[in-house]
Amino acid sequence: MSIASQMSHIEYPESDGRPMGETDLHRLWMTRILDILKYRYRNQRVYAASNLLVYYEEGHPTRFVVPDDFVVLDCDARLRGVFKTWEEQRVPDVVFEVTSRSTSREDWVDKPPVYQRMGVKEYFLYDPRSVYLTPPLQGFRLTDGELVEIRNSNGRLLCETLDIELQLNGQALEMLDRKTGQLLLTEAEAEREAKEAERRAKDSERAARLAAEARVAELQEEIDRLRKEQQSDDG
Repeated sequence: MSIASQMSHIEYPESDGRPMGETDLHRLWMTRILDILKYRYRNQRVYAASNLLVYYEEGHPTRFVVPDDFVVLDCDARLRGVFKTWEEQRVPDVVFEVTSRSTSREDWVDKPPVYQRMGVKEYFLYDPRSVYLTPPLQGFRLTDGELVEIRNSNGRLLCETLDIELQLNGQALEMLDRKTGQLLLTEAEAEREAKEAERRAKDSERAARLAAEARVAELQEEIDRLRKEQQSDDG
């Protein structure tokens, strides 16, 4: 059997056999970050995934990493069981890790060297409890082959690759469009905001109509009063 044939028969499991084992809060943020990214890049050739095995060396199924959330630009957005970098000819451009008690060492010590070797452009860590990381929001950018810490600017970290800014509002992570400053939302949040904006617009329209009707009534009353005064003077 040829080497190529042997390589093609190597299995790359879709699970690492480890339970997710995170708190509701950490799962919520992993899901929310993914939803924000998917909505931002809807209808674009961008792949965003969460808790997916990323294999980074062909022929070695033990060499993988499992980012909490990641984005790959210029990549088909189809569903996948795993992400093989040699088949995709792409690596994650940006990775987000939601740090917890069980993952703090892995996020801070084990994963960065792997991401660095892979060529991940930017790496962000977020601790929603503000317990396991100081500060609880940190970012790193690949510079000359090394992940170098991103300086905080006015309370924000810039993700150049995605053209977004990250900041904390209390303990909650917020992502903003760098150009517009607009807060990035999930699809569900955007739909709720659109409905609320529509409701406010209708309320404003109704209030304006009622005010106009009241003003017309006032003017009519004034006209009636003046007409009666005129009739009284004529009599």
